[in-house]
Amino acid sequence: MSHADPANDPRQRARALSRWDNEGGATPAVPLPEPRSGAAEAPMPANGPAELGALHIRVIALENLVIALLAMASDEQRAMAREMAGYIAPRSGFTRHPLTIHAADHMVDLVERAERFTAPTPAE
Repeated sequence: MSHADPANDPRQRARALSRWDNEGGATPAVPLPEPRSGAAEAPMPANGPAELGALHIRVIALENLVIALLAMASDEQRAMAREMAGYIAPRSGFTRHPLTIHAADHMVDLVERAERFTAPTPAE
C-alpha cells in the first residue's frame, strides 16, 4: 500500500487554503469547544515593553528561520509560497485591511530574500 505525498494532495491543499483567511491554514489539534452564549471573552494580559520586545525578537528569529528554509527549498516550493501570499484575504464579508495587504507583500519579500541565498542553477 503506497502513501501519497500530503504536500502534493490537491484536496488537502484546497482544504488548507480554504482555512487560510482566518487561521493561517492551521487546524486545531483537538476540536475547540463551542463558545457559551453570553460568556465573556477571556481577558488578555496587557503587553508592556518587555513583552513587546520579546515578541519582536521572536518574530525576527522566525523570519530568519523561514528565509533559511526557503533558501533550501526547491524552485517549485518557493513559487508555491509566492502563490500562497495571494490567498491572504479578509474573512468573507469583510473589506481588505492594509495589514492584510502588507502581510501578503511581506510573504513575497521573505521568498525574495531567501532567493539571494540559493545556489545558482548550472547552465545547460
